[in-house]
Amino acid sequence: MKNGLQLIFAFLILCSLMVKGQVKEQLPEGTLPNEFNIVGAEYPRVGKDGRTYFKVFAPDAKKVEISFRGEMQRGDDGFWTLVSKEPEVVGFHYYQVIIDGISVADPNGKPVFGMGKWVSGIEIPEENGGYYKPQAGVSKGKVSESWYYSDVRNEWRRCFVYTPACYDKEPERKFPVLYLQHGMGENETSWANQGRMNFIMDNLIAAGEAKPMVVVMDNGNIENFRTQPGENPNETRARFGADFTPILLNEIIPHIESSFRVLTDRDNRAMAGLSWGGLQTFNITLNNLDKFSYIGGFSGAGMINTDRLDEAYNGVFKDPAAFNEKVHVFFLGIGSEEHPERTKNLSDGLKKAGINNVYYESPGTAHEFLTWRRCLKEFVPLLFK
Repeated sequence: MKNGLQLIFAFLILCSLMVKGQVKEQLPEGTLPNEFNIVGAEYPRVGKDGRTYFKVFAPDAKKVEISFRGEMQRGDDGFWTLVSKEPEVVGFHYYQVIIDGISVADPNGKPVFGMGKWVSGIEIPEENGGYYKPQAGVSKGKVSESWYYSDVRNEWRRCFVYTPACYDKEPERKFPVLYLQHGMGENETSWANQGRMNFIMDNLIAAGEAKPMVVVMDNGNIENFRTQPGENPNETRARFGADFTPILLNEIIPHIESSFRVLTDRDNRAMAGLSWGGLQTFNITLNNLDKFSYIGGFSGAGMINTDRLDEAYNGVFKDPAAFNEKVHVFFLGIGSEEHPERTKNLSDGLKKAGINNVYYESPGTAHEFLTWRRCLKEFVPLLFK
C-alpha cells in the first residue's frame, strides 16, 4: 500500500511539473528556435548546418505538409514532424502548414505578409549577417504607423515610417527621405518584418556609413495579381499598381512633408523598390526627375531596351549629360542566382550610352529578401552625399 501511494505521489508530481513546463522534451541537438517564432515556441527550429525542423499538433488530421518542403510524419501523440533532408539556403523563406489540403500560417510563428496573404517565415542565419540584426551599443531608430486618407482610392491608408535615433534628439534638424517599396504579394509591413530594414539603417548610420534619413514604406497596391474576366494579361500588368503613382506623388509625399521634419527638395529625395516595386520605382522616378535624384532597383521587374534608349521613359536618356547631372545615383542590384545577366546587360548598355549607374550583384542569392537586404545595405551609403 505504501509503495502504491508513493507511485501515485510521484505521478502527481510529474504531472504538476509537466503542467508547469518544467519537464521538457529532448530537443534536436545543435538547433535553435526560428527567429520568427512566437515567444516560448520551440518549433520550427534551425540547425547549425541549416537544416530545419518542424513540429505541428494536429491529432485529427489525415495529412500534414510544410509548403515547399514536403509531407510530415505523424506521431502517436498527435504531433506531426518534418526534418529537411538538406540544409536550406541562408536568408528568409516563406512557408505554410497544409492540413488536409488547407493552407494556414503556422500558429507557432509571427505572421508575415507575403505571397499575397499572411503566412509564416523561417530565417536561416547568414554567417556575416550582423548588418541586419540589432547590435549592442547602436542607437535604435523607430518604425511607426502614419495614417492618411487617399482620395485616389477613397480609403484610409497607412505607411510605415522609419525615423533615425537622432530624429527625436535633434528637434530642429530636417532629414532627407527614402521612399522604399516592397514587391508583388507583399505590403507596407514587408520591409520592416522580412527585410529588417530598420536594423540595417541603424547599423549603417551608427557606423558613419550612411547619413541619417527618414524611410517611408507604403502599400504599392500589388498584393495580388488578378486578371479580370475577358481582360488581356498585358492590360492587367499595365494597371497593376499603376494608381500608386498619383498616390505617392499627390498624397504620400505631401503627407510625409507635413507630418515629419524632412527636406523637401529633389536632392534630398530618393526612391527604391524590390521586384515589382523596382518597376514602380522606375516608372515613377524616371518620369518625374524634377522630384527625385536617387533611384534604386533591387531585382527590378520590367525591362529597358538599351537598343532604343531614346524612346524609353519619354526620352529621359536622350541626353546622358543632363541625366547624369540630375540623377546622382542610379543603382541596379540583383542576386547571382536569379539570372543576373538581364540586369548586368542593362547596366552595361546604359554605361555604353553614357548613363552613369551602379551595378551590384549579391553572391549566392536568388529572388529573395537576402538579396534585397544586401541591396539596401549597398544602396543607402550612396545617398545624399
